Amino acid sequence: MPNITFTSPEHRDKTVYAPAGSHKETILKVAKANRVPIEFSCEDGECGTCLVKVTVIDAHKDKHAGHLTPKERTVLKELKKVTQDDLDRMDVTDIAPDYRLACQCIVRDEDILVEYGTGELS
Repeated sequence: MPNITFTSPEHRDKTVYAPAGSHKETILKVAKANRVPIEFSCEDGECGTCLVKVTVIDAHKDKHAGHLTPKERTVLKELKKVTQDDLDRMDVTDIAPDYRLACQCIVRDEDILVEYGTGELS
């Protein structure tokens, strides 16, 4: 089970254990279950409200991999968090960008730091 540390300039850091490998648990679901106040709206990957920055903090793992959903690709590009070149590179390397949508990013078996809060990510 990975540890997820949620951090925000507006709230105290909170580290929680999260189920991994279920292919169902998103960062947003874990946050909600643990009363971490990540902003969200549609919960469907269309609005971009739940934008977070994800960093692997597990010393034994490389940067997190994981496919972006089609909706996530579109929204991250609209928010200028990725370029088309970034997306093309991800198709080859299978390494996801730092910025993700919490409602779309599935928890994997790795310890991560999730930065949230509108001030730092906009």
